[in-house]
Parts: sequence; structure tokens; C-alpha cells
Amino acid sequence: MGKGQSKQPDFVERQAAAAAARKAMLEKFLAKAADPDAATRAQARATEAAERNAARQARQAEKAEQKAKAAEAAAAAARAAAEAAERAAAMEAERQRAKEAEQKAARDARYAARKAKGKAGGKKGKR
Repeated sequence: MGKGQSKQPDFVERQAAAAAARKAMLEKFLAKAADPDAATRAQARATEAAERNAARQARQAEKAEQKAKAAEAAAAAARAAAEAAERAAAMEAERQRAKEAEQKAARDARYAARKAKGKAGGKKGKR
């Protein structure tokens, strides 16, 4: 090698190497295509893929069913909570009415006592 020559392959060498690589890939592909077991392997892969797809769909259906059950349970819990809140509100309203009735009865008793005291004592006359 002289000073002017490069260590890199020239254009013709690169073209020959690329052609040889293409030829090797083609021969490898043709050898695989001619293999009689290739069709059976492809069929087996297709069968396995179909089985995996069926299993995935079954899992998705099961998950959807579980989500539906969970949603139904949540709705039932919400209904039960609403009913409990309604009962609590009704009980509170009943307690409030009873308290108001007691207060009215006490107020009426005080009023009646004042009125009876005024009539019995005679302090207040007619004007």
C-alpha cells in the first residue's frame, strides 16, 4: 500500500459485497420456503394465536362480568345508603315534631297557669 491508497474498500468491492449479501439472503429465504415442515409450523403458530385470542376474549368477558357485578353491588349499596339516610331524616323530623309539641305543651301550661293565677288572685281588675 502506498501513500495514496485508502484502507476503505472501493466502490466495486462494496457493490460485490452487497450483491453477495443479497444472494445469501435469497438462498436462505428459498431454503426456508422449500422446507416441508414450514407449513406445519405456520399452521401450529396460527392455531396457537387463535387459542391465545380466544383466551384473551374469555378473560375480557370475565372482567366485564366482574365489573358489571361490582357496579350492581355499588348501586345496591348506594340505594341502601339512600334509604338509611331517608329513614334517619324521617326519624329526625319525628323527633323535631315531638320536641316542638313538648315545647308547645309547656308554653300552653305556662300560659294557662298565668291566666289561672290572674283570675284567682284578683289583682287585676276590669278597666
